[in-house]
Amino acid sequence: MVRVLNEVGPRLKRLRAERGVTLSALSEATGISASTLSRLESGRRRPSLELLLPISRAHQVPLDELVGAPEVGDPRVRLTPHRSNGATVVPLTRQPGPLQAYKMVLPAGRCTPEPRTHEGYEWLYVLAGRLRLVLADHDLVLGTGEVAEFDTRLPHWFGSTGEAPVEILSLFGRQGERMHVRAKPRRAEQAEE
Repeated sequence: MVRVLNEVGPRLKRLRAERGVTLSALSEATGISASTLSRLESGRRRPSLELLLPISRAHQVPLDELVGAPEVGDPRVRLTPHRSNGATVVPLTRQPGPLQAYKMVLPAGRCTPEPRTHEGYEWLYVLAGRLRLVLADHDLVLGTGEVAEFDTRLPHWFGSTGEAPVEILSLFGRQGERMHVRAKPRRAEQAEE
């Protein structure tokens, strides 16, 4: 137990450094003074829930990761699906943050467009089936392996084409955060440059 507590400070400092966050920025985000954070990182202040919970939220990491709690039992993640308007939605993101990921299975019966708008930015990837996407004046059908991304302030709706269920992966940024896709260029493209 003492060893676990002694490792919390260096772990906090390492996490903050990896993220490029200053003590003053972390202080502002957590409401904990920079001097208290410094003492906590150096081991001169004993970690407590009152200190660790705001730091956990600011870094968006689970509390057990901050304290280095040993894994217990079964390492499998058990995702809990829920039903929403006939669709099965499986949240894939386990912690709060600006970007959230979901796997959705939309039934064949969900094929009547009901466009809506809200804050955010969405990225959809069709895992299986055919997805109908109504986006402003566009009415599109995406097949397996196709992707769409859009600002959710535009009137939009997505569902099945009516033929069969469709399975999609959705990445959603509540405040309009966009996804950043990075890929290595193909060798032929590199040779042309």
